[in-house]
Amino acid sequence: MTRTGEQYLDALRDGREIWLDGEPVKDMTRHRAFRNTARSIGHLYDLTHQAEYTPTLTVESPSGDRIHRAFHIARDYADLVARRKAHKIWSEATFGFLGRSPDYMASGLAGFAALPEVFAGAEFDGRENVASHYRRMSTGDLYQAFTITNPQIDRTKAASEQEEDDLYLRVVKETDGGIVVRGAKMIGTAAAFGDEVVVGTIEPLAPQDVEYALSFSISLDTRGLKFVSRTSYEASARSVFDNPLSSRFDENDSLLVCDDVFVPWERVLVYRDVDASLRQWWATPAYNNFVHQSATRFWTKLEFLTGLAILIAKANNTYRLPPVQIQIGRLMSWVNIARSMLIAAETEFVPVPGGEGVMINPEIASAHRAMAGDIYPKAVAEVKLLAGGGLIQLPASGYDLLHPELGPVLAKYVRSPGHPAKARIKLLKLAWDALGSEFASRHEQYERFYHGAPHIYLPAVVRDGRPDLCERLAQSCLDGYELDDSMYGAS
Repeated sequence: MTRTGEQYLDALRDGREIWLDGEPVKDMTRHRAFRNTARSIGHLYDLTHQAEYTPTLTVESPSGDRIHRAFHIARDYADLVARRKAHKIWSEATFGFLGRSPDYMASGLAGFAALPEVFAGAEFDGRENVASHYRRMSTGDLYQAFTITNPQIDRTKAASEQEEDDLYLRVVKETDGGIVVRGAKMIGTAAAFGDEVVVGTIEPLAPQDVEYALSFSISLDTRGLKFVSRTSYEASARSVFDNPLSSRFDENDSLLVCDDVFVPWERVLVYRDVDASLRQWWATPAYNNFVHQSATRFWTKLEFLTGLAILIAKANNTYRLPPVQIQIGRLMSWVNIARSMLIAAETEFVPVPGGEGVMINPEIASAHRAMAGDIYPKAVAEVKLLAGGGLIQLPASGYDLLHPELGPVLAKYVRSPGHPAKARIKLLKLAWDALGSEFASRHEQYERFYHGAPHIYLPAVVRDGRPDLCERLAQSCLDGYELDDSMYGAS
């Protein structure tokens, strides 16, 4: 059975080591940098218990338990559509601003379970561990976080060639009960909010990097495991009125550091296997499942930005102007491009090669990565153009509206037809938080890079696509005609 929001919040009080601004965070559920976002995540769990959402968000597992649909291995097209509908409910609850909500990696675990043979290495067989881990996380409805990117130290060198041997996470000791690991992983988006964290490597490793070629999942309260958080936008928020998004949906990003962390063998998924450490993401449906969730969220986020643009245009009394209609039309076109690609990827699903079930079309999924990173900054820029200078001429806080002297001044000068000062300021503060704040800047960078840099995902479009079909079509045109001397009047 899925858990409640309160059960999720209780699980966060486990003594995990989270650092922020030089101080340890003793209780995330009460700390001003994390508490509201934790409650927002808790609300997602509560939705699974609401009668109108339960049939969509949950499904009966083979064992008879009801689990979140993201954990379910899709068997056919209908399952893919059902999973997307579940992703849509959660993404709408957060307006698309929680990129790594619990359903993200839950779908990744379903990908692992769909093709466990990938984890059968020559020296270590992780298949039983993967199956056990999948059952524990799905039936317990646990939040699986993950960190799979090596620190940006020297990207010109292999892991084993770095200036220190523990800059990247590696095995330093092996015992009868498990392994001891040391090192770091970067960009643990929402990792501090998880129940467990999968630590692995999504980048290719050199053959000599076997000590770095591992994957495991451990609880966040594991001794020696710490998370160093970036600046908290939630902590900087004045109020929900002043910062309606950053005050509630700041999933934070953190550096994961392992200081001689012990990992029991039963928690190890991949061990000393360069091939398996990469293929667990790319050969299983895991990464494609990530795209399924993120494509649904991205569609939702574009809907939100477009809706925001419409509200701003109406507040400015410019919605019916032809130039504004062009801008709204451009935004709505991007919404439908995102939606169409998602539906097309489901419609052209493929069987999991050598595994169980089906997955969205890899070629379209790969192209979506390129599309989203390109469109999002354009969408933000388009809404900014519509908003104009009103975005930066806002009172410092909503308190000014209540001030006996300033309130009447704002009521007179910060308004538009049909939109009194309070409504207009409320709208534009939401817009600023989505478009121009530090929170917004982080989201633009996130949408550009969370599925890799362009030099990673654009070649992947070629690799996952069918360039031969394009080439053959162009070649068929060339083959359809020849140089004909008679055309030039030659004898």
